[in-house]
Amino acid sequence: MRVIGIDPGTGSFDFFGMDGERIILDTSVPVPEVAQNPNVLVDTVRSAFPLDMIVGPSGYGLPVTPIKDITERDLTLMVPDDKSISLYDGIRMVIRLMKTEGFPVYFTPGVIHLPTVPAYRKANKMDMGTADKVCCVALAIKDQAELYRIDYSQTSFILAEIGYAFNAVIGVQSGGIVDGLGGTSGGPGFITLGSMDSELAVRLGKFPGIVLFSGGAKDVSGKADLTPEELAKEHRKYADSWNMLLESVVKGVAAMAVSVSRPREILLSGRLSGIPEISETLASKLAKFGKVRKVRRQAKVAKEAAEGAYIIGEGLLGGRYKGIVDCLELRKAKGTMHDYIQIKGAEPEKP
Repeated sequence: MRVIGIDPGTGSFDFFGMDGERIILDTSVPVPEVAQNPNVLVDTVRSAFPLDMIVGPSGYGLPVTPIKDITERDLTLMVPDDKSISLYDGIRMVIRLMKTEGFPVYFTPGVIHLPTVPAYRKANKMDMGTADKVCCVALAIKDQAELYRIDYSQTSFILAEIGYAFNAVIGVQSGGIVDGLGGTSGGPGFITLGSMDSELAVRLGKFPGIVLFSGGAKDVSGKADLTPEELAKEHRKYADSWNMLLESVVKGVAAMAVSVSRPREILLSGRLSGIPEISETLASKLAKFGKVRKVRRQAKVAKEAAEGAYIIGEGLLGGRYKGIVDCLELRKAKGTMHDYIQIKGAEPEKP
């Protein structure tokens, strides 16, 4: 059973795949390289052929859907047709290329599509965690179940996914996702402002999506080329940025503790969790909520979301991770991210 998962990150596209116990793909392609030549992603996937399934890139997510069945509307629901965001253009182009090539790609849900999340928590939300964050949860379920030798349905944790651009905090109870703060509905990340004050949104009026990729810890620093590693090393120099980033994660976990009763542990994943100064400081700050540790993974290069996407693909094919797919109720996912908007006087644009 040859399966690969793809994570379309802000800084890189990551790929991870296995054939049984053997790793067949574990690599990362920087976004600037993709921007120059989108075919590099198709070539990377083709290098692992033949394949039984490819999971992703799914953007904001869809109910489990094969690439041959997606429409232009589905594509826009997953990846908005927003010309201000070059990353989106790249992903849309790659999806079209893979469809033309007849690749065995499946797209998977975001948090808001899942029946395990109560409807009242979805009210007036669109981003409760994108499809790649659900993939991270799949890896975390596998990790916790194996570490404590428990069934997938007994897993319980709060996952803080700390990416290069966005942060997300996801709550898991009894093996299912019960709540989520997505990158644009939770606190600020390294690049992004996170949720926006409604007063600010009203005064900005209509604005392009690229605005959501600004206002984070990097912009607060005033240093245009600041890297996460430099922030961690020089955090006293950039104290406001440092405190903004870390407090965002802590507040997210504190809020999620309302939705997850007695989590077994707090788990960290994402690019920034691999920076020791960040993971160690967060572990200290989050200790009040329970045991804190990083999610373990087999991949040496690819990030957690790519390995989690592999796990979901293997489970969808009925393999050893079928139980994870069942606990997450991925096959029961339905609807769109527009289904829970209740505001009056305005309506978001629909594809």
